[in-house]
Amino acid sequence: MTDKSRKALISVVLAVVAAVLIALAGSQGGSTIGGFPVFALGVAAAMLIQWLVFIPSYAKQTEKFYDLTGALTYISITVFLVLASPGVDARGMLLAAMVVLWAMRLGGFLFLRVMKHGKDDRFDELKPDFARYLNTWTLQGLWVVLTAALAWVAITSDKKVGLDWFFWVGLVVWIVGITVEITADVQKTRFKNDPANKGRFISTGLWSRSRHPNYFGEITLWVGVAIIALPVLQGWQWAALVSPVFVTLLLTKGSGVPPLEAKADRKWGGQPDYEQYKKSTPVLVPKLT
Repeated sequence: MTDKSRKALISVVLAVVAAVLIALAGSQGGSTIGGFPVFALGVAAAMLIQWLVFIPSYAKQTEKFYDLTGALTYISITVFLVLASPGVDARGMLLAAMVVLWAMRLGGFLFLRVMKHGKDDRFDELKPDFARYLNTWTLQGLWVVLTAALAWVAITSDKKVGLDWFFWVGLVVWIVGITVEITADVQKTRFKNDPANKGRFISTGLWSRSRHPNYFGEITLWVGVAIIALPVLQGWQWAALVSPVFVTLLLTKGSGVPPLEAKADRKWGGQPDYEQYKKSTPVLVPKLT
């Protein structure tokens, strides 16, 4: 076993431990089925789904169903939590709708992208290594759990709060976020589909105001979810506030901005127009003028 494989197995264990901890914290004051917390069951199912799909994916050495599985996990677990939690109020139902709509849109977008290109080169080195590929799927499960934790806590919580100003402010923030994300993705897709833009980088539309406007939208919409969920949090459920923090760190310090910036530097670094674009355009938060 290589050193990278051993590290991957350690990562799998740590991811499972993190999922267990968030399951215990988020279950406090929540609905139960046969004595088992509904929230914890949702977390366990989210991880199990990844491992089940990993098996045929590793056998056939394909990553085509990776993004789709992540999106379907969000949708299926959210629907399960709504059905399994008695008396879900308007706040919980609307949060569930937000998660499902976001997951349907993003999952479809990513799945169509990988089907169009036939592969995702991020997985080329990982797929042949059982431990490293398993770790990739396990981390996706943890990504789903940590990202959706606040919404799932609010759905399953036995504390009910009416649609107060937290809800309306959060809804506005969520709408702004998902609008920016969708608009940025559509603009980039159209740009890349135009043969005249082959080999060029996008610097128009929202991309003229931010180098990663889609990630800004993604972070913003989960902050909106957090604002909506705040009034129902109690006890250890406050640990679920890791959700927007996790999304922000993942996109700004992990698998989001850093590798894309490095890839762009390798491709266009040194070109005067690209260097000027980097100098005048913020990495994340769009400039207003």
